[in-house]
Amino acid sequence: MDAFNIAAQEDLPTSPPKRSQRRARPGRGSFLAGPLGPGRARPAPPPPFPPACCQMVEALLAVLILVCSSVSCGPTGGYTGLPSLGGIYYYQYGGAYSGFSGADGDRARQLDQRFQLLKVPIARAAMAVGGGLLVFSCTLILVGVLQLPWRFPAWLLLECILDIMVAIGIVPALYYFFHFLLEVYNSSVCKEREQLYQSKGYQGFRCSLHGAEIAAGLSGCVAVLAYLLSAGLAVWGYRTVHKLKQKPEQLYEL
Repeated sequence: MDAFNIAAQEDLPTSPPKRSQRRARPGRGSFLAGPLGPGRARPAPPPPFPPACCQMVEALLAVLILVCSSVSCGPTGGYTGLPSLGGIYYYQYGGAYSGFSGADGDRARQLDQRFQLLKVPIARAAMAVGGGLLVFSCTLILVGVLQLPWRFPAWLLLECILDIMVAIGIVPALYYFFHFLLEVYNSSVCKEREQLYQSKGYQGFRCSLHGAEIAAGLSGCVAVLAYLLSAGLAVWGYRTVHKLKQKPEQLYEL
């Protein structure tokens, strides 16, 4: 009887192995095997590097340079006769100013146009620099979003070199920006224009740098520091990615 029961138990189908006890088939799950061992996923790219924060600041500073420089690159302005108001009114900086008529009005209009024409070249150059910096910063941000530095760490070294070159290039650009502006404000056209307005009691047309031009220069100075900091962080990012490529297990410790 016992022999019959033993034979019957041997004929019964065995229960399927538990899921945890199943062995992986050859070739299956091999994509999970790596330096971390079987069953461990490949290391995912690390979170965005700190240079991304600097690049956003650089983009913001470029926008400030572009906007502040555009103030000096406005229309030439001049005097517009408004017969209904009984005189010639000057429209500049959003206000209407009276007190000029006849030859004084014509002379003021000519001086305004000549003064604006002197400022247009340097203002357009500053706008071009601001636009170029904005495109450069947005390109670096896009490269970071596409995780190109993780796939090609050498890109971070190239980014470091570009950041240093841009930072060095901004310094002479700032010098020429203020140098040409001071030449415009020290010109005879600006001096005569200032005296003409002062003779009519207006003090807002002095031959000196205005707030938007100073803000553009300060934004450029801060941009130099931001690009140098971004260059240092790019080197740090390259070293970090290089270590993670050699020892991926450190990624799970971060």
